[in-house]
Amino acid sequence: MGSPRVSARLRSVIPRLFRFLLPLIAIGLAPAADERPVVADAAEKKEAPVAGVRTLWLAGDSTVRNGQGEMRGWGEELAGFLDGSKIRVVNRAIGGRSARTFFTEGRWDAMLKEIKAGDLVLVQFGHNDVGPLDERGKFRGSVKGTGDETEAVKKPDGSVETVRSYGWYLKYYARSAKAKGAAVVLCSPVPHKKFDGDWKEWRPWVQACAEAEGVAFLDLCGIIAGRYAALPPGEVEAFFADKGTHTNAAGARFNAKAVIDGMKALPGDPLGGCLKEEP
Repeated sequence: MGSPRVSARLRSVIPRLFRFLLPLIAIGLAPAADERPVVADAAEKKEAPVAGVRTLWLAGDSTVRNGQGEMRGWGEELAGFLDGSKIRVVNRAIGGRSARTFFTEGRWDAMLKEIKAGDLVLVQFGHNDVGPLDERGKFRGSVKGTGDETEAVKKPDGSVETVRSYGWYLKYYARSAKAKGAAVVLCSPVPHKKFDGDWKEWRPWVQACAEAEGVAFLDLCGIIAGRYAALPPGEVEAFFADKGTHTNAAGARFNAKAVIDGMKALPGDPLGGCLKEEP
């Protein structure tokens, strides 16, 4: 047995040691921070429709509109393929948003007020819906799936948000724009640089939502991943401005061409008569 003096010394040291180790333990247990940025409104220029011209509306995240450094989204290159006298691209996509936050921030309803009969609406979300529903995912994640399941999430101000499924938001977008007389296309998320198995569950969810609401489905992930697979790896590498999510100008043009080609193959050819002969 140890002496009483040594035991007393240990008892005095242990609390101090615990106070020193506790912050380190907490750091190790804390969830990893979500590094994906949320672009501020002030950094985004609001595009507007033109009276008397059909509008092609885009709702999405930073893979659709970016403008941060060398990064560009496919929506920023789409107008180069179109006859601006027949259709005008209004890109309301904004970085860091999910199907959930584009709804909760009022962006969709604000856009919906401007949509008119005969317009075309393309919707692509998913990249920011994948994370946790709470602060760990910057309150952007959606409930996985397409059903009516909900989860209650407490916000920093004490309010409680009823978070719905990824598919619920997509179906709301499709239904409400269709009710305005617009043609709607729901798009699967564009693939990452490493695209094997990309969006395996999410692509069928988007397709199921499109079928449920009677709108078009454009499998951008499938189309673009197939085209990446046909290229040398070095060419695909050159399309990206970061580790593998955001394209540069060349990659954005490549993806925009995939959007145009995919639209041509859809029933009714939604962009018929609006394409430039020499994009």
